[in-house]
Amino acid sequence: MMMSGSTTGVTTVDCHKQVRSWRLLRSILELLIPTCIITQENQEFTQGKMYSQKYSTYKKPSCIPSSTITGTLFGSRRGKVSFCIQANPKSISPILLLELAIPTNVLAKEMKGGSIRIAFECNSGNKYSGSLLSMPLWSMYFNGRKVGFAVKRKPSRGDIELLQRLETIVVGAGITRLDEDVMYLRGKFERFNGSDNSESFHLIDPDSNIGQELSFYFLRSC
Repeated sequence: MMMSGSTTGVTTVDCHKQVRSWRLLRSILELLIPTCIITQENQEFTQGKMYSQKYSTYKKPSCIPSSTITGTLFGSRRGKVSFCIQANPKSISPILLLELAIPTNVLAKEMKGGSIRIAFECNSGNKYSGSLLSMPLWSMYFNGRKVGFAVKRKPSRGDIELLQRLETIVVGAGITRLDEDVMYLRGKFERFNGSDNSESFHLIDPDSNIGQELSFYFLRSC
């Protein structure tokens, strides 16, 4: 495993030519934090609808993606995970920044299972008519199990510093030191627009050979 450090304090791996980013991040997490167990169920995201059925599965859309974006999962060992969507790795203004309902140690355990499917569901009612990703609060489902709420937030000074440190990384995983150790996983995601009220993001595996999946689904009901 070839890793490199820099004066910015970021440890990274070239995931195009070396081990895939998922494998590296799992190794890092296993070394640094204890694991815990979360019960798995499944859900389905098809044609703009989400079904809470135990034996359902998510389906990646078969159409051509609307765009490719940069997605970053990051979090400290004692904190919760955040998910950041950017137009490209050097874009400091995120399209979306969510604080997820799961701690980093839960993510560490679940990544050993091979597939992560995270769904976000909200109900706008008649109070909010903005774009889908502008919704402030989401019910969150982790591999089919409701785990709490994800909250949209503005980037903090630490978030901006982290994104600046990672701007040269297109695909990779590692640890960087801010106020404390922050672990991250960054990759390219295919973006699919199902409708004004449904959207999904799917991690692109450069070699399509590791059997991993990382997908995010957004659904809004009126």
